[in-house]
Amino acid sequence: MDINNPIVKLCMEGTRAEFEKRINDARILYQQAWDVSTNDYEACIAAHYVARFQESPEETLRWNQLALEHADKVKDGSVKDFYPSLYVNLGYSHEVLGNQFEARKYYDLAESLGLIHNQSNSQSSAAEDISL
Repeated sequence: MDINNPIVKLCMEGTRAEFEKRINDARILYQQAWDVSTNDYEACIAAHYVARFQESPEETLRWNQLALEHADKVKDGSVKDFYPSLYVNLGYSHEVLGNQFEARKYYDLAESLGLIHNQSNSQSSAAEDISL
């Protein structure tokens, strides 16, 4: 990940705010990252973080899907290492919405890339466990 990229910097600031329990600041920083993203690489990263603070599980799923859609458009391999996290977050979104078949599909995709998620231990958010 290019830590000098302005979108990555905004998301790093957002993560810092999140860890400092400044949730509204984190939400604003992540949204700013989305608003100023200029390509699919940046949009993938920003959408991944915006998904963390949505008002409904449906909106969280939508943002996680957006992150994956943008990742799929990046052809230079720069998001290759993001896929396990993207898949786990999509799996968790589907799990929360009661779609176990889709959840398992995404958890299996993540596992095939080396990231194992315990579906039965879904009391904590996948987003808390996995970040880009």
